[in-house]
Amino acid sequence: MAIKFAVGGEFFDTLRASDSYYVDKTELVYDLVTANNTVSLFTRPRRFGKTLNMSMIQSFFDITRDSREVFEGLAVTAHGDFCREWMNQYPVVFVTLKDAEGATFDDAYDKLKAIIANVCRKLSFLETDNKVSAYDVKLFRRLQEKTSTNEELQNSLITILRMMNAVYGKPVILLIDEYDVPLSKARDHGFYPQMLDVIRGLLSTSLKTNDYLKFAVVTGCLRIAKESIFTGVNNFKSYSVVDEAFSQYFGFTEKEVNDLLATAEEGSYSETIREWYDGYVFGNTPVYCPWDVVNFVADARGKAGFEPQNYWKNSSGNGIIREFAEDERFQVADKFETLLNGGTITQTVSDELTYETLKLTEDNLWSVLVMTGYLTKADPGQTGSTVALKIPNREISAIFEESVMTLFADTVDTGKVRSLTEALWNGNEQAASEILSDLLLDTISYNDYHEDYYHAFLAGIFVGRGYGVDSNKEKALGRPDIQMTDRPTRRAVIIEAKKSDSEGQMEHDCQEALKQIMDRQYAKGLKGYKQIRCYGVAFFEKSALVKML
Repeated sequence: MAIKFAVGGEFFDTLRASDSYYVDKTELVYDLVTANNTVSLFTRPRRFGKTLNMSMIQSFFDITRDSREVFEGLAVTAHGDFCREWMNQYPVVFVTLKDAEGATFDDAYDKLKAIIANVCRKLSFLETDNKVSAYDVKLFRRLQEKTSTNEELQNSLITILRMMNAVYGKPVILLIDEYDVPLSKARDHGFYPQMLDVIRGLLSTSLKTNDYLKFAVVTGCLRIAKESIFTGVNNFKSYSVVDEAFSQYFGFTEKEVNDLLATAEEGSYSETIREWYDGYVFGNTPVYCPWDVVNFVADARGKAGFEPQNYWKNSSGNGIIREFAEDERFQVADKFETLLNGGTITQTVSDELTYETLKLTEDNLWSVLVMTGYLTKADPGQTGSTVALKIPNREISAIFEESVMTLFADTVDTGKVRSLTEALWNGNEQAASEILSDLLLDTISYNDYHEDYYHAFLAGIFVGRGYGVDSNKEKALGRPDIQMTDRPTRRAVIIEAKKSDSEGQMEHDCQEALKQIMDRQYAKGLKGYKQIRCYGVAFFEKSALVKML
């Protein structure tokens, strides 16, 4: 049977049973037990394999399963005595909080109750076991029926662990995935203190001095400061993107990617994948984003010349970049330009944050961008909290570009835009050149990008200003970069943009742009318009030159 590359496979047993390709991360289980932490918190950006690893951990320890077949041939089985002692020997409770979100506190709270109710339904056998106390059975049924009080909900996990312990006579392994999603969404919607109180209660009662707990593993994107949410939890250890321990278990190493490509017989794409999806550094370990690699290989397999896609962009929102860039307290435009030009900035990074203080300082916001995968260490060998940072790859650079250009389009000086459009309608080349140059100074730009950047810049200026704007639409023998029409007055503007290599080259490039407009007959598609002005525009760094046909 041909090996499959499963996209979005988050369930270990299903992945293994379906003959899908699996990058072996099972040694994580051995290292986890060896570390001997009561609570291990792993924070990583989205789509770096947290949930799949949690599913694998559950499969290995779960006393209700026989996992010998699904783990056969994998790295952890080399530890024979360890597997005999630990595999399928403990009760496990697995809860994910990724869906505990809503626009209001009541909505999010109801979803949290539904999540706990679903956990209870999967463990419904507990309420019929005579080793469980009648009191706990009553609590369990209220949780299952979503009629529990707030106090009972906050104590729900320890109630379930106590019942599991009674049934199996063994302490319980607790797995909590995406623990910070309710807090992140609550911050976005303005009810963070209320949700913090609930999540703090849920976690502290189940993780702190709990006789029914063997150990716990918790995952999320950000580490919330211990004093904010994990107060009093004994033997607590956090592993974030700045820590070397366990760094190889989240994301793919270069060897793992090369092995995957060899299996898929797509080794010719190795450089493309490196350029687009590599570049992250966890601890001192360089890694690729696994979500991107698997998606790309699944899409590109058997297709010559397949173009890379921005898979990570569509997996969740990217508002943090815009939120940072538009904060008037921090002057970050120059730093953003340096990053977008492929350079590095030096910042102090902390992995201990609270959601209510994320925007308190500039260092906090840079730290969030590192913890969530938008930035990474420029050199894997760097140590200490003050490090050089960079954008990891082309995929993330494109997200930065889009966020910055969207912000510019939404905040551009409307007075300048009106003056620019009037200059273009009236054929005033000099005024248009000066205004475009002024607008370039108002946005974040970068020199290493070609016409695409300047095309996005122009589109951001004109879209939504009361005129018809087509961007790269098929016209006559080609596609003009920008076509702006004012239908009531039957007038139109066609713009072809070029990026010049020097200031002295700008005049020549304007003429080349005008020649392209003529040769490809862009104006012929505008039948019925009385006035059609055609412009060649050349850009060099933050200067613009406009010439009319």
